[in-house]
Amino acid sequence: MSFLTLGIFWLGQQTQLNQFERANRHLTWIHLAFLAAVSLMPFSTALLGEYIDYRLALAIYWLNLLLLGAMLLASVTYGHRAGLLKADVDHEIRLAHRRRIVIYQALYAVAVALSAINTYVSIVLIVLLQLNSAVAPRIWRLSSF
Repeated sequence: MSFLTLGIFWLGQQTQLNQFERANRHLTWIHLAFLAAVSLMPFSTALLGEYIDYRLALAIYWLNLLLLGAMLLASVTYGHRAGLLKADVDHEIRLAHRRRIVIYQALYAVAVALSAINTYVSIVLIVLLQLNSAVAPRIWRLSSF
């Protein structure tokens, strides 16, 4: 599960990095914070694996996902405001990055909220969301993100 998760976020980061014309110290610190969140993923995944029935373990895993998404959102937002993006990265491309991050983070939050029913339901939904992101099948509205 953590391999797939990290692969998805790595692809997101690489997509963003390809759209920067240059970087500065602040952007570098944002990406270092992203890497710090990456380094926590094995811990949060192992915790969830060990305590799969506990909502707290699921919440910690979700907070790790949230931190990863927040750092990618901070990166693209800061890059735009600081004028670090390439000239051909238009408003639509920036909106697509934001939309994908925000919608998936919201769906992860819904999945965690379903732990009120059962943690297994939450985990299955998170895995399905990750598979949708990785494989990108044409599933109703999710394929447009």
